[in-house]
Amino acid sequence: MLIDSHCHLNYKGLVEEQQAVLARARAAGVTGFLNISTREREWADIIALAEQESDVWASVGIHPHEADTHADLGEAALLEAAAHPRVVAIGETGLDYYYDHSDRQTQQALFRTHIAVSRETGLPLIVHTRDAEDDTAAILSDEMGKGAFPALIHCFTASADFGRKVIDMGLTISLSGIITFKNAKDLQAVATEVPEDRLLVETDAPFLAPIPHRGRVCEPAFVADTARFVAGLRGVSEEDLRATTSRNFFNLFTKAAA
Repeated sequence: MLIDSHCHLNYKGLVEEQQAVLARARAAGVTGFLNISTREREWADIIALAEQESDVWASVGIHPHEADTHADLGEAALLEAAAHPRVVAIGETGLDYYYDHSDRQTQQALFRTHIAVSRETGLPLIVHTRDAEDDTAAILSDEMGKGAFPALIHCFTASADFGRKVIDMGLTISLSGIITFKNAKDLQAVATEVPEDRLLVETDAPFLAPIPHRGRVCEPAFVADTARFVAGLRGVSEEDLRATTSRNFFNLFTKAAA
C-alpha cells in the first residue's frame, strides 16, 4: 500500500488526463489519493471524483491564498460539505505570509473557522503554513486549549523547532517531494526525527515533483519516489515506509478507513 495524502487531481496539469494520471499512479503501487480543495467552487467537482473512484477521497476547505474571497464563509458551509460520506478532511487551510495574497487577519480568522469545524466533525485539519511559523503555532496551541482536534502539517518545510512544537501538540507531519531536493538538508534532518506514527508522504501534485522528475508536472505516481527517498533517510526498507505511512493515513483519516 502507498497513499498520496495530498494531491490536486482537479488542477491544470492533471485534470486534462485525470484517468491516465490515476492509472499511472496505480501502476506505481499507489492505492489511495486524498484530493484537496482550496476554494469553495471546487468542492462539487472534487467530491464528484471521490464518488466515482473508490480509492479517491475528498477534502473541503479554503487555502489561505483564497481567504479574502471567502472572508464571509462560515462554519455552516464547511459543516454541510463535510457531511458527505466521501469527504474525510477539512482544508487545506492555514497561513501564508510568503505571498500575502490575502489579508493576514482574514487568513487567521478563516483558519480558526476551519479548526472549529475540524473539532466538531472529528475530521483532520490539513494545515498549510509558509513564513508564518509563530502565528501558526500560536493559533494551533490556543485552539487546542479549547478542545483537541486531529491535524497535520502538509508539505512540511518549516524549522525543526516548529516541527517539535506541532508533534508535541499531537499533529502529524507530511513530507513532499521537496525532501528529495539537494538544498533540503535541514528538512532531511527533521525528517529523521519525526516519530514513526506521525509520518505521511504526499506529492502536492501538480506541484513540487521530486527528483528524478524535477521540472516536470508532478503526478501522484511520484509519491513512490518520495517514499523511497524518505525510507533511505530513515534507514528502513521502502516496503516498511509504505506500510507505516499507509497505516498512519488510515489512523488519522478514520472516515477513509471506514
